[in-house]
Amino acid sequence: MKKYKRFIIIVMDSLGIGNAKDAHLFSQEGKNDTGSNTFDHIAQKYPNMNIPTLKSLGINDLVPSLNGDKIEHLNSFTFALNESSNGKDTMTGHWEMMGIYTTIPFQTFTETGFPKELIDELERRTGHKIIGNYSSSGTKILEDLGEEQMRDNSLILYTSADSVLQLAAHEEVTGVAELYRCCEIARELCMDPRYFVGRVIARPFIGKDKTSFKRTANRHDYAVSPSEKTVMNILEENGYETSCIGKINDIFNGYGVTRTQKTVSNRDGMEKLIQEIKNSDYEGLCFVNLVEFDSEFGHRRNVEGYKNSIEEFDAQLKTLLSELKNDDLLMITADHGNDPTWIGSDHTREQVPLIIYSKEISDGKHLNDKDSFGSIGATILENFGLEMPKSLVGTPILEIF
Repeated sequence: MKKYKRFIIIVMDSLGIGNAKDAHLFSQEGKNDTGSNTFDHIAQKYPNMNIPTLKSLGINDLVPSLNGDKIEHLNSFTFALNESSNGKDTMTGHWEMMGIYTTIPFQTFTETGFPKELIDELERRTGHKIIGNYSSSGTKILEDLGEEQMRDNSLILYTSADSVLQLAAHEEVTGVAELYRCCEIARELCMDPRYFVGRVIARPFIGKDKTSFKRTANRHDYAVSPSEKTVMNILEENGYETSCIGKINDIFNGYGVTRTQKTVSNRDGMEKLIQEIKNSDYEGLCFVNLVEFDSEFGHRRNVEGYKNSIEEFDAQLKTLLSELKNDDLLMITADHGNDPTWIGSDHTREQVPLIIYSKEISDGKHLNDKDSFGSIGATILENFGLEMPKSLVGTPILEIF
């Protein structure tokens, strides 16, 4: 069956396309997610968005408010994917792409902060005072508490709409190694079912005061490993490369990852991907996450910034397409929604796009929705003739073969 030598998955983090059938079961601030639509609501405000590359691949099939008629795209297929797992967070979405079905969503502490008994134990074990303990964006909480952290060598603890516990400290006051040590303690404590979160994240920063604080590239995620072997593990065990760019390695806790590169921005992630495609020719998977769509614009409800980021991605995508080899297959998707026009600052339960492109595809068109993000991983295994374990979810997309 092997038709393609290398699969490239780009996750446009949070760029959902609405219409989740169970959106009414997910809510924030008293309003459920029915009617949320990240991409289309951005397009409603900016119908002349400059994204010629995505349009040439068929994005108009999935985003009704984009100006222009649907066009013929013979080198690509377009789909809407439904999430079958119970959740709308980063880990749940990415894990499902690789076959994991999550029934119990990871805990969040967005509204309440973490319990006092956890904070007390974290202070005792780390030797640092804990400040913060509420939901905030990473830049805003540095403005609020960064100077206090520097003065007292405390630790800023905060969370978000994701299932995360984040610890921030100044690199020149607390030190990166010490922050990592404290995060390892937090990860151990958060394995307790009472506080179980998907990720503990170290967030070091630099700067002299609240006007100049800036997070650094020394972020480190301490995630729980997937509950069983994923598609990436199966690829690795059979001698295929699983190269990860961005936070993919952190999301899977290194499980099934053969090599990884950190990134500091969407642009950096695309530049690293383009160089990897240009300079290497391995068999297997290259898995990329572009987090800024979510972290910088979705959570901050910045519609214009989100639009600008999509346009920047589109320009780099054109360069990437020119570097793809005939036996490369590109999949462009998302892991959940984060509608910047919606109430609150949480993710939104949405379908996600899937664009599949290859120079070998000559009969591309829009096809019916798929019932699981797991179709992505199942398709990869099908290509390499590897058996899909019955415990994993997803059915292969046979139209590409």
